Amino acid sequence: MKVLMLNGSAKANGNTYRSLLEVGKQLEKEGIEYEIFQIGGEPVRDCLGCGQCSEKGCVFDDDKVNEFTAKAKEADGFVFGTPVYYAHPSGRIMAFLDRAFYSSGASFAFKPGASVAVARRGGTTASFDAMNKYFGICQMPVVGSTYWNQVHGAVPGEAEEDAEGLQTMRNLARNMAWMLKCFEAGKAAGVALPQTERDYKTNFIR
Repeated sequence: MKVLMLNGSAKANGNTYRSLLEVGKQLEKEGIEYEIFQIGGEPVRDCLGCGQCSEKGCVFDDDKVNEFTAKAKEADGFVFGTPVYYAHPSGRIMAFLDRAFYSSGASFAFKPGASVAVARRGGTTASFDAMNKYFGICQMPVVGSTYWNQVHGAVPGEAEEDAEGLQTMRNLARNMAWMLKCFEAGKAAGVALPQTERDYKTNFIR
């Protein structure tokens, strides 16, 4: 089993990466593989609502969204990490995930997910709430921890000083591993995925 993590920071080795790495190291101890996917510092398009998504994913292929969704098809669980610059998730991770979920939602459905927010001080819980909405619309069980999934640090390296934050990451990893193993046991016992109704779509204005 494998967990695909997304570093929503332009800094490849900053505090967001360090927080995800703590999750990854504990996952390995639990017998679960992991990969940290870097969004990087290149521009990321936002979703235009063009409706041109195809089996290949988003119609725009000049950034890493389709590369990520290809990996998502094979992953068993997800952790999305974001830095908090202005009391909400980074613009790049929101644009990235909007397009990933809009174009390839089936790759995420019924797989457990968690979000992690990293800030100097405030805005983590608002960011945590915003990120969790991707899970809610895609039938994804949400993995929690012993505190809201947040780590504090301003400049790279300061996350090391947040002992409780890193503890929260390790407990998140343990809970993710437990959930994945429960799902695997359910599959082995013949428990099928729930049936999904899609007969109705009611607009507010008609």
